[in-house]
Amino acid sequence: MSSMWGKNIKISVFGESHGKAIGIVIDGLPRGIELNIENIKKEMKRRAPGRNKISTSRKEGDKFEIISGFFNGRTTGTPLTSIIYNTDQRSRDYEAAKSILRPGHADYTGYVKYSGFNDYRGGGHFSGRLTAPLVFAGAIAKQILSKDNILIAAHIKSIGNINDTSFEPININEDLSKTLQNKEFCVIQDEKGEEMKDYILKVKDELDSVGGVIETAVINLPVGIGSPLFDSVESKLSQLLFSIPAVKAVEFGAGFEMTKMKGSESNDELYIDNGNIKSYSNNNGGILGGITNGMPIIFKTAIKPTPSIGRLQRTVDISKGENIELQTEGRHDPCIVPRAVPVIEGAAALAILDLMMEKDGLI
Repeated sequence: MSSMWGKNIKISVFGESHGKAIGIVIDGLPRGIELNIENIKKEMKRRAPGRNKISTSRKEGDKFEIISGFFNGRTTGTPLTSIIYNTDQRSRDYEAAKSILRPGHADYTGYVKYSGFNDYRGGGHFSGRLTAPLVFAGAIAKQILSKDNILIAAHIKSIGNINDTSFEPININEDLSKTLQNKEFCVIQDEKGEEMKDYILKVKDELDSVGGVIETAVINLPVGIGSPLFDSVESKLSQLLFSIPAVKAVEFGAGFEMTKMKGSESNDELYIDNGNIKSYSNNNGGILGGITNGMPIIFKTAIKPTPSIGRLQRTVDISKGENIELQTEGRHDPCIVPRAVPVIEGAAALAILDLMMEKDGLI
């Protein structure tokens, strides 16, 4: 098993949902980087559970403790380690059903992969709780990228069939990116956000759950970041994005809509503006040949409905070898999408930072 990622920035995530703690080791951070700890706390709070009616009632402050690689307010250049202690576990919710495979979860695959030795409580190492360390590392990556005015913003594009406005694909307002990060419910149109929240609560009352789509933009990236084939911008981003539990699809630019276009429609035609080459459209999402072309990187991420629901479902008891019915107990999000927004942003920041260091060395 490996929970490690990265080529220039390397991260290793550890812990389980109901263990003593979760955390991350970040190797490759440049020395002397001043970190805004209050900003990291703010990012962690965006993801933390138990903040409102549309979130799980599990209350974890996601308070972190940096135990290495940080001294006198700056990175030392050695591995930076952060621990987030779990404080509100209710493992008893899982004891009675430890041999029952929850539909939509990794209970069956994890059991087979690890021969039954895996920690099943709350999903163990498969849990969405493990995204908290990603947000921590992503917050640091965002701070480093912001020195070059590289900004990352995301919003909830849809919940069920309710759609928010899309990012303008060519000229994304930098102020909008900052405004979104200060919203508890990250949408461009607040009225659409209210509709989404009402729908989530309706689904919750029905003992069910719902998924959605998160749209992300990376602004002010220079031309020439990335490589063809295996180290393309798309493959770097996708590898981290698909490491996030509940992510089931990623689409760059116009994505699947491009299959309905002709080449004359999908090609991003070029022009010169004050010596800079730009394109009239951005159907390719800012990437050509795996390399940035100077336009905003835009991608959408599909988040599946939370698999833990209160409705009766058919499944298997592996200890008895019987078909049974299950009604999931415990505290669960009726929709994970709002809390996934900072996770997607953090993953994108890490991938972009890794690519930037590939091109220019230490920042």
